[in-house]
Amino acid sequence: MSGGQTWRLLSDGDLSGAHNMARDVAILEAVSAGEVPPTLRLYGWNPPCLTLGRHQGVEAADFGFCAHEGIDVVRRPTGGRALLHHLELTYAVVAPLGAGPLPRPLQDAYRMICGALVRAMQSLGVEAELTGGGVNLELPGPRTTIPCFEAPAGGEVVVRGRKLVGSAMRAHAGTILQHGAIVLDWDGRLQAGSMGLADDCGLRPHITTLRHELGRSPDRRHVHDAVVAACSEVLAIALGPGSLTVGEEVREQALAPSFLVSS
Repeated sequence: MSGGQTWRLLSDGDLSGAHNMARDVAILEAVSAGEVPPTLRLYGWNPPCLTLGRHQGVEAADFGFCAHEGIDVVRRPTGGRALLHHLELTYAVVAPLGAGPLPRPLQDAYRMICGALVRAMQSLGVEAELTGGGVNLELPGPRTTIPCFEAPAGGEVVVRGRKLVGSAMRAHAGTILQHGAIVLDWDGRLQAGSMGLADDCGLRPHITTLRHELGRSPDRRHVHDAVVAACSEVLAIALGPGSLTVGEEVREQALAPSFLVSS
């Protein structure tokens, strides 16, 4: 462990989609205001949740299917495209740019964080790598309905060209929130149906899962620990278990309803 910064580690359980997004934003605001240290948050979702990109049209969601299956629909505070959060471990990194360890350019910070995720996947025995080319942090047009995993870009975590982690970033007052889904397993019926697709044939060839790569069901706690260790190593930080401040909790409760999306 290097003698770098000490970050806060939040190991959350499964929350609703609205509260997950509200919590990420509450942390972003608190870190940018200097009220809390940079934070790595790891969490899950209950119930399954379809998130839409910050400016993405609601046409990307099949609200009837989601209601029938008990799937929440919320809007992410970050850009990108529709993504069903279900069988995954989600990470969120909230830290200032250009103040160590993250560089100031957004693309470089994005690649550095994804590089830590590559190291984590490699430590689990998965031959992960980063895609080449420029990182695309532009928001899709409001009518874009292409699912997240159908549109690989530069700086993505892939295995033999198939995406294993889907990530998105937002900057706020010199601080970034980057969060993303580490895919543990896959339910093609829910993935396709939540976005109004007849099946997952257009999605599945573009993605892989830890279950597929490992040949067994991954233990989410083992994945969690691998991400923590890799972030400590690659970012040269110390991670100390922490909790939300009262201010962050209050802000989360206030923000959560605003992330819900209806038809």
